[in-house]
Amino acid sequence: MDEQKETRLEKQMQFILELDKIKSIIRQTYLSDATRKENDAEHSWHIAIMAVVLNEYYEDVDLLKVIKMVLMHDVVEIDAGDTFCYDEKANEDKAEREQKAAERIYHILPSDQAQEYKDLWYEFEEGQTKEAVFANILDRLQPIMLNFKTNGKLWIENNVSQQQVLKRNEKTLSGAREIANYLKNLLDKAVELGYLKK
Repeated sequence: MDEQKETRLEKQMQFILELDKIKSIIRQTYLSDATRKENDAEHSWHIAIMAVVLNEYYEDVDLLKVIKMVLMHDVVEIDAGDTFCYDEKANEDKAEREQKAAERIYHILPSDQAQEYKDLWYEFEEGQTKEAVFANILDRLQPIMLNFKTNGKLWIENNVSQQQVLKRNEKTLSGAREIANYLKNLLDKAVELGYLKK
């Protein structure tokens, strides 16, 4: 199909079909029953639900913007893949891979939507606005909850320490007091139970 002649709707439909690939991107985190690892679509859906449920702790944020952000933030992994957060080598070129993916994937859309969603992705990555902070907290909290529920399966497999998790979650711990306390208690209990190294 000639790109010049594509209608707005055709571009949107192409983007929607492209996003079907996110269902095949396997993440590091196991499902709560530990039977398999989750995919990116499941992760994005889960943190969108978390945004709705936990919004009362972040009432001054634009919830629709947060939901868009969490649904769009891992789209780049269609090309860039999921990078394990504690793999230093794999993280060296992560930003470059994801930037290249963002340029290709978001630009399937009509230009105004491409710009909006790419801007949301940048905002999430920079993590400076109140919406981006909330979205990042959700993105960090969800795998911790799943890791705890699976008796630390992923943490144990990768020899992860409490200090590594705390360092990665500095912003999470500086967010809403209730969420920060929940996370800290979960991590302390994970160490106590042998799920995380001290």
